[in-house]
Amino acid sequence: MRIAQLSDIHAAADNDNLARLRTAIAWLHAFPPDIVVVSGDLADDGWAEGYRDIAAQLSRLPCRTLLLAGNADDKAVMCATMPQLAGYSADEPLHFNETVEGISLIGVDVTVAGKSGGDITPHLPWLEQALREQAQPAMLFLHQHLFPSGIAPLDAAMCDGGEALAALINRLPHPPLAICCGHVHRAMASTFAGVAAYCCGSICPANPLLLDEKNVPPITDPVSLMLHDIGPQSRVSHFIGVETVEDR
Repeated sequence: MRIAQLSDIHAAADNDNLARLRTAIAWLHAFPPDIVVVSGDLADDGWAEGYRDIAAQLSRLPCRTLLLAGNADDKAVMCATMPQLAGYSADEPLHFNETVEGISLIGVDVTVAGKSGGDITPHLPWLEQALREQAQPAMLFLHQHLFPSGIAPLDAAMCDGGEALAALINRLPHPPLAICCGHVHRAMASTFAGVAAYCCGSICPANPLLLDEKNVPPITDPVSLMLHDIGPQSRVSHFIGVETVEDR
């Protein structure tokens, strides 16, 4: 079972991020996953044409796509323009809870209107029920990160409710297989409540590794995505960098 994760496209009329997405989609055509999860920040400023283009690109893949909103997204425009969200309402959280080839995939819409940071607190009752209904550990997806990245401006806009989520995880019969997010625009890995936790790199240009404001290394990150490869007794999560068309 292979789950591709894309995040942080940030398509806009004045950038080339849709072309960068096409680079990632081309890679997925050559190495098709079983399902794709897009973990938020698809388009900026409610750009309907961008959402339609993203939906069209994803629809050409030979697998389904599950979508989460990010803080930059306009959920009303997303729901109105993307067939992948048929049946969803922008008035409700865009959660998902699906089992694909025996693997549970749970997405929590932690966005807060008007804020860069997220908050999982209001959704913990829904999440606990979803996790307890599963006979096996689940892959958990959200947009904002739960562990500090070390990049101060981004850590000021993390996902709130981490302590309550950790308490929930600790009382479950089995914890999630992994917690997967985006938002940081850098690929990184840590742990949260004893669970492997990942930030998927971004489709849009990466943020600098701003661990020390006096020493900022140059940005050389390519278009980035993740591939979560789950077998009967194992899970390996791969960070993938894809050469852009312009560089070839």
